[in-house]
Amino acid sequence: MKKLISILTCLIISTTICFSQGTNPESKNAKPGVIDQSIKIETDQIFNKLIDIRRDLHENPELAGKEMRTQKIIAQYLVNLGLDVDTNVYGHAVVGILKGGKSGKKIVWRSDMDALPNDFADPVAFKSKTKGVQHGCGHDVHMAIGLGIAEVLSKHKKSLSGTVYFVFQPEEETFIGAKGMINDGLFSKIHPDEIYGLHVSATAVGQITVKPNEMFAYQKRIRIQLKKEVSADAAKALSNKIYSTLARATEGSKPWDLQNVVDTKIGIGSPNTIYKDYLIMDQSFTNYAKNDTRFLEAYIYETNLSNVKNIIPKVRQVIEDSGYKEQLLSISYIQDNPTVINDEKLTNSAIKTLERIYGNDVVKTDYGQVPYFNDDFCYFQQKIPGVYFILGGSNFAKGVIAMNHAPNFQVDEECIRIGVKCFSSLVVERLSKN
Repeated sequence: MKKLISILTCLIISTTICFSQGTNPESKNAKPGVIDQSIKIETDQIFNKLIDIRRDLHENPELAGKEMRTQKIIAQYLVNLGLDVDTNVYGHAVVGILKGGKSGKKIVWRSDMDALPNDFADPVAFKSKTKGVQHGCGHDVHMAIGLGIAEVLSKHKKSLSGTVYFVFQPEEETFIGAKGMINDGLFSKIHPDEIYGLHVSATAVGQITVKPNEMFAYQKRIRIQLKKEVSADAAKALSNKIYSTLARATEGSKPWDLQNVVDTKIGIGSPNTIYKDYLIMDQSFTNYAKNDTRFLEAYIYETNLSNVKNIIPKVRQVIEDSGYKEQLLSISYIQDNPTVINDEKLTNSAIKTLERIYGNDVVKTDYGQVPYFNDDFCYFQQKIPGVYFILGGSNFAKGVIAMNHAPNFQVDEECIRIGVKCFSSLVVERLSKN
């Protein structure tokens, strides 16, 4: 999950906020079939093994583009399951191919592989052995879940209708791995109908959060170039005016404050969430001079796609109204990534499937769009319809807070069991749909 500003590195989540607690996806209203009951048993049987794998990956993290050891572990695991394995797609990617005993749909389950360049406080006993590198975003958990789904489904190979591709993708944190795999011919080798993936997050363990359409705000980094005759102080005053003109949020709310994301009253799980209909941006622009040019740069996060096209014209208007029309050289985006957009039909179908099998309380509706984060999973979604889930990893009663890219990031490993169980059932269900 890509984080674009450093403010989160010092974010501290207060456990005094009223958090929603996670649920065990075995509610009384659940109606699991025979295969789902087998999936539950098989998940329980391999759970401790998956924890060991996750902890080994956590102790031995590798940065984007350097996932050599990780690739070998994943490839060998999939080979041992009897899957066909391709490691010649892009970088250190791994594609495991599970062909069912019957013809049918082709589905991708994607897991990201790379770690973060940081040395944050890590309270677990199985700390990183590599200085300055850490799985502080949960990709080790994602890989364990992906391997778990592969193992569970491999036990049902003969009865499966179709093919499952387990795509282990490198270089997500640098936002280039998914595009690299596509450009290197992933979809000329495989021809999937649907794609699914997840990210562990600070929501409560046992809780799956999802919504159709945009999961995150649209992220832009804008650059304004002025003639050098504009002083640093004048440029700062101009940036303040741009901020006050463009910034938008519900009155009294602070969508830039991520400790509110899991709050039951105003977080993403509430219809009254503050994480919708906003434009937030860096209040303090990067302000510097180089050669004969004054530069102003800032990150912008907008929830409404229809508003994105108006950002640069509005900035231009503020600059001109402020008397700097003759000093303005250019306005452009120097970072303009797409965002994760869930297919509406597949999302609604997935929600119904998970609720039918594991109960109405296993899925929580996402009412907002989280700022700062993004995922290059969006590039896969541009090629095939797909759904990206948020999987809760926090256990607030135990002080375990799964706030990605932050000091003391921890995960309740029970989320691995929940992820394998729920999403194995989802994949089986989707394979059976024509």
